[in-house]
Amino acid sequence: MTLKIALVSEHANPLAAHGGVECGGQNVHVAELAAALARRGHGVSVYTRRDHPRQPPRVDTDAGYRVVHVPAGPAMRVPRDELVPHLDAFARFLAEDWRAGRPDVVHAHFWMSGLVSELVARPLRVPVVQTFHALGVVKRRHQGSADTSPQQRVRMERLIGRRVAAVVATCSDEVFELVRMGLARPRITVVPCGVDTDHFTPAGPAERAARPRVLTVGRLVPRKGFDCAIAAMAMVPDAELVIVGGPPAGALDWDEEASRLRKLASWHGIADRVRMTGRVSRARMPAMMRSADAVVCVPWYEPFGITALEAMACGTPVVAAAVGGLVDTVVDGVTGVLVPPQQPEALAGALRGLLSNPVRRQTYGVAGRDRAVSRYTWDRVAVDTLRVYQRVSGGHEEPVAAGHAVDGDVGCAVGHDVGRAVDGDVGCAVGHDVGRAVDGDVGSPVGRAVGWARP
Repeated sequence: MTLKIALVSEHANPLAAHGGVECGGQNVHVAELAAALARRGHGVSVYTRRDHPRQPPRVDTDAGYRVVHVPAGPAMRVPRDELVPHLDAFARFLAEDWRAGRPDVVHAHFWMSGLVSELVARPLRVPVVQTFHALGVVKRRHQGSADTSPQQRVRMERLIGRRVAAVVATCSDEVFELVRMGLARPRITVVPCGVDTDHFTPAGPAERAARPRVLTVGRLVPRKGFDCAIAAMAMVPDAELVIVGGPPAGALDWDEEASRLRKLASWHGIADRVRMTGRVSRARMPAMMRSADAVVCVPWYEPFGITALEAMACGTPVVAAAVGGLVDTVVDGVTGVLVPPQQPEALAGALRGLLSNPVRRQTYGVAGRDRAVSRYTWDRVAVDTLRVYQRVSGGHEEPVAAGHAVDGDVGCAVGHDVGRAVDGDVGCAVGHDVGRAVDGDVGSPVGRAVGWARP
């Protein structure tokens, strides 16, 4: 059965460049999933916020899916934790677009996408599937006072998880967290992220380094654990550490986290063995992966860990922190080594053992490639995701009258249903203007939903 699928990714544009502060694994996930679904003959539209004045309203990609740039807030980059006041405009656009052409299923990515999707799709009797990508309760646990998420996020995620038709988790650790939040286990399906095994491959050019090379990749933010990698390298003699990610190379001198990491490398006496490349294009990433003797992934927490998969697909062994999705992806002693998180001594020991044993590195590399190809291709991910779509869309009713709860009063008919889902809180109708949603006035579709979910 051919499906009309709406992917909602409010802050992560599948067309965005990789490696910036607001561009990461979710961008890749949405882009690759959309392309894989389109290859199977389904109609796929990705709804994401317009964040540049020159972005066209709709883009039909070469991969066969459409990107719809939603006018919600200023046409400029806005940090995702500051997007809540603009969600009402996002919801109104979805309502108008889906009234004109109702999707068979909506797949929301991240909690804010889930909020607007559920508010708009429920009156239309369209099932919503939710992927959180990262959970507020985990972020708060690890970042504490540094967490900039809206204070209502954790309760909103619980609400969304209870109301949507199904939740797709990306790893077994996330299932555990969701069940602790009160979600029923039978409604959760694990579908991991994938990797493009035709792009990330052991065959191809690779820059050969004069000494053993350890590579680590990600956005330049503290939670990625680059400081742990630098501290470990001080105990791994003669090897170099290459840090890939962040702003373009020419802008690294003005990047706060890059400056912190450079000072840390100098403090450890290894500034000459730590190199930062800045942002690297997707086209160049496989060659970077192949140039390394080992790829290190040691974040504080990680919902999945696409970098580890990309390294495995390139036949490069991985040393990873035993957190989140990395525990599922990296098979300890088979495709790489798992180490305790935030422990430089343990990481250094694993790297010394791996760099001194070329046979072991080759064995892990071959096993990693085999695992990536057999389990983590995007086509396999699409098939598993489609099973969830087909399960939730099979018996849904026809939509209610199009104008009801759509024109000018987005979600007003769903307020009672959604409102009662948060621990017996408020059975309010959700309606009116929403620009004032976060810390005070909550008289709006998204505003009231966020407001009555406060602690």
